[in-house]
Amino acid sequence: MKLGRIYAQAIKEIAQFRRDKLTVALAFGLPVLALLLYGYATRLESKDIPVAVQNYDSGALSREYVDTIFANGQLTPARWGNRADSIGPLDLGLAKATIIVPPEFSRHLKQGLPAPVAVVIDATDVNNARVIKNSVLATTKYFCRTHDLGTSPNLISAQLRLWFNPGRKEAQYVAPGAVAVILWIFPCLLAALAMARENEQGTMLQLYASSLSSFELVMGKASAYVAIALAMSVLLIVLAIVLFGISIVGDFPIFLLSLVLYENCAIAFGLMVGAKSSTQSVAVQAVATAGFTTALLLSGFIYPLRNITFPLSLISTILPARYFVESCRDVFVRGSDAASQLFIPVALGLFAFVVLLRAAGLLKKMQLPG
Repeated sequence: MKLGRIYAQAIKEIAQFRRDKLTVALAFGLPVLALLLYGYATRLESKDIPVAVQNYDSGALSREYVDTIFANGQLTPARWGNRADSIGPLDLGLAKATIIVPPEFSRHLKQGLPAPVAVVIDATDVNNARVIKNSVLATTKYFCRTHDLGTSPNLISAQLRLWFNPGRKEAQYVAPGAVAVILWIFPCLLAALAMARENEQGTMLQLYASSLSSFELVMGKASAYVAIALAMSVLLIVLAIVLFGISIVGDFPIFLLSLVLYENCAIAFGLMVGAKSSTQSVAVQAVATAGFTTALLLSGFIYPLRNITFPLSLISTILPARYFVESCRDVFVRGSDAASQLFIPVALGLFAFVVLLRAAGLLKKMQLPG
């Protein structure tokens, strides 16, 4: 292996990249657009869930109870016409739950008698159903406590304090994860297209006829596109800091090392996919299926890792995006110490090494006998 050949190949790749305006747009324009879409459109916290209320009591306590239900911002009154049909709003999709306040609700409470409230919840969306259930239970408990309706004193009280993200800003959670996913998808796609283009246009045969080895070819392409990916990373991180108000609170050297290794993983995976693809369209489909889908669904960006069931959980353990999502959220939100994050660059470095060797091996098998 000669470093001069690798350097020459890297310079050649960067020159080709600069000449192709569409590829430049793919490298810097689409990632910015994706960051805006993920950052502003992705909302994991349920808010303004429509709930219908059927109040058969005319007392002041029932009206206060209903007002308390909608005071926290998670639930909002649903508009519906036929007040006699309590299930109608659920059937029509106008509400996600119906709360039925019985007659004599206020009088029973004043007399210390039970006053059960019926809550019918649409459980089609399990997360929404859980949010509605917990919200109604918490609100009912608060209402009873503030009106001295409890039958026994509260012997234990919990003093809650939100840590890391006290303002409950969802962008603090979404934006770092979005950066991690985007920095996997687009560098991977660029590398796959570059390698598949060589196969599609037949220029790979010229490379095979030269004295360039398969490993030198892979390292040259990888070096060029890692440099491009790092420039993309700087752009996205700066935009995320400016637009979503995140800041660096964790160990930055460990994050920087993880970032470099992560981009090597993405480029190596893209080169491996491109080496097996006969055309650029095949490369795009392969990256979309094996790269984008897994990074989006199995990395912990949207769904907690503990919710990923077997055997998909096995794929998650070898997915580089899974580790870098954690690294991004740590450096921008949690701010853990370096020792707790050392396993991330180790895992990413191992993955990049294995996949780079695999990509070089694929090219060596395709190489013409010498």
